Amino acid sequence: MQTNVPPIDFTDHGVVLPEESAILAGVLADINAAFGGGVNPGLTTPQGQLAQSLTAIIGDKNNDILEVANQVDPDFASGRWQDAIGRIYFLNRIAASGTVVTATCSGLVGAPIPAGSVAQDVNGYLYSSTLTATIAASGRVDIPFQCQTTGPIACPIGALSRIYIAVQGWDRITNATAGTPGQNVETRAQFEARRRLSVAINAVNSVQSVYAAVLAVANVLDAFVLDNPDGAVVLYGATDYPLLPHSLFVSAIGGNAADIAQAIWSKKAPGCDYNGHTSFVVYDTSYAQPQPAYVVRWVTPDPVQCYFAVQIEANSQLPADITARIRQAILAAFNGEDGGPKARIGSTTYAGRYYAVVSATGESVNVLSILLGTDAMAIDQTSLSFGIDQYPTLDASDILVTQVTP
Repeated sequence: MQTNVPPIDFTDHGVVLPEESAILAGVLADINAAFGGGVNPGLTTPQGQLAQSLTAIIGDKNNDILEVANQVDPDFASGRWQDAIGRIYFLNRIAASGTVVTATCSGLVGAPIPAGSVAQDVNGYLYSSTLTATIAASGRVDIPFQCQTTGPIACPIGALSRIYIAVQGWDRITNATAGTPGQNVETRAQFEARRRLSVAINAVNSVQSVYAAVLAVANVLDAFVLDNPDGAVVLYGATDYPLLPHSLFVSAIGGNAADIAQAIWSKKAPGCDYNGHTSFVVYDTSYAQPQPAYVVRWVTPDPVQCYFAVQIEANSQLPADITARIRQAILAAFNGEDGGPKARIGSTTYAGRYYAVVSATGESVNVLSILLGTDAMAIDQTSLSFGIDQYPTLDASDILVTQVTP
């Protein structure tokens, strides 16, 4: 049977749906033809009401077909469809992970603090150390701790202040920089961004494959990977980090040391050197005992505390909580929680990144300036660059909001 309802058009540029007005006209024409012509076309008539209902049904099903067609495109896929595309590259959506904070542990010189040591913050959240460390001659050592509760839980400066399970020789703990917030289950945008960065995960002996493997380690929040193919030391990044000759550089925050070491070793090229002071022994289990042992080294990046100075125009229409709104908006953008790029290891973050999110905190918010800095007494830069051995952190209390009368 012929119909006057226009079909969906599958073109080289995608699926094109007919306008619902055209669908309605087609349904009315079909009803008129079915009754031999002369049917009142008014939409208030029974046949008009039926035509509108059929049009809505057809339109909804057309939208469903368009949704399915779009799910084949990685740029639009979500949910179960996105998971399926990820599995083409042997990628699975990353589960939720906990906040990571670098804490200063003080106590007896030479006392070991094993991985898995537990501390508690002022809100009762428990944090476990991710590395084994020894208290240095200074009487202290910096160790990364990861929150046992997943999600973007804030850990402000000084919040991690109590030893929860005693370790002999370990007396005190505090954090001089804010923690890097954990994350909930990986979002659609985050998964697609990682998929684009991880298309080489099935390869070996390449920087891209090592990067993809490290990012896939549970609880790793960020990573940076590059190599030095030259036969001499090469300085790289904002801190001029010295890359050893013929070496692989890996910087990672969060995650278990054993898992990170295994991910690096499984993908790196044979014979190349490593950079960094964090290490773990990996055994080649393809052999019977005794198994070859390899000491894998990488960098656990140092935290860099950041500061913001925001000036907005003072006016009577500003919300009473405008300072809190702006602080939360900048913090979310800094950590990539707004869907945009976050401040990462080895990255540069620009003041321009934050103008839109500050403006969006209220209709009457007029931004005069946004400046950045890594020193509370010198917040005067329009951008901040971080070394490949650094990761940026931000505490809401370090965002200064000033209202200026024009």
